[in-house]
Amino acid sequence: MKILVLHAHPVETSFNAALHRLIVDRLEKRGHAIDDCDLYAENFEPRLSAAERLAYHDPRTHDETIAPYVDRLKNAEGLVLCYPVWNYGYPAILKGYFDRVFLPGVSFEMVKGKARPSLHNIRKVAAVTSYGGSRLRAWLMGDPPRKLVKRLMRSTVRPGAPVSYMAHYSMNLSTDASRKAFMEKVAARMDAF
Repeated sequence: MKILVLHAHPVETSFNAALHRLIVDRLEKRGHAIDDCDLYAENFEPRLSAAERLAYHDPRTHDETIAPYVDRLKNAEGLVLCYPVWNYGYPAILKGYFDRVFLPGVSFEMVKGKARPSLHNIRKVAAVTSYGGSRLRAWLMGDPPRKLVKRLMRSTVRPGAPVSYMAHYSMNLSTDASRKAFMEKVAARMDAF
């Protein structure tokens, strides 16, 4: 399977970076073709320009700098997101990726004023993330990242595609043992992807 791995963390020595390396390694060992998109390493520009916003609904005028990212997304059969949750949301660079790449004509079509999801080339989705706070605290805040993956992403990709969400909560209190256990869980999930 051709899998696009989207990674969004600026620190190469972080736990999230270790998760990213683990994901890519395990998927490659299972024989998948990996397109490893490290948004920080690729210096992805997350800001939607005024011109892009004005031309947003016309697929013929999408920004040419986004075309390679659109092609990579359209060529993928699987999608794995690896990012930390900051302030109960995606890192800005990942949010910017969604704003600039998940466009009309790419992830959805506008039909009679309504968005119809169309990213049906994606047959499987997994998100691997970490939170500074507890699961309870995230739940009390509505856990937007989980909902965006489990609901919005699920409705955007191929109907019936499995979508998994793996989160290490309470990173601020994590231990070597808790991080190791989470990495083992992620490794097992990637082996079965």
